[in-house]
Amino acid sequence: MNKKIITIALALALPFAVFAFPGGQDGDHIQGHKGDRVERLTKELNLTPEQTSQLTQVFQEEQAKREAIRKETDQRLQTVLTPEQMTKFEELKKQRHEKWQKRHQEKKDKSAK
Repeated sequence: MNKKIITIALALALPFAVFAFPGGQDGDHIQGHKGDRVERLTKELNLTPEQTSQLTQVFQEEQAKREAIRKETDQRLQTVLTPEQMTKFEELKKQRHEKWQKRHQEKKDKSAK
């Protein structure tokens, strides 16, 4: 039963690891990505300035909700996992993020060629 809880907790929390460890300092990478998305959509959809502003607001609210979910998940995990398990869980998140960064950088390098 305990292993099932841990497995479920990991499965729920790991997708949010990217948000816990953004690629740039202080979340610059994530914010930059969102800005690029708004800019791209503005051009592709021929959005008005008002629509662009509204779209930016939607994405900011989405990010805030994701952050709140991540924090709540972390709090809940701390009530389920032992301190040792929590330490190992944090290490797993770090490893997953490093692996993601490596793949992301490889894609960037390929597209730059």
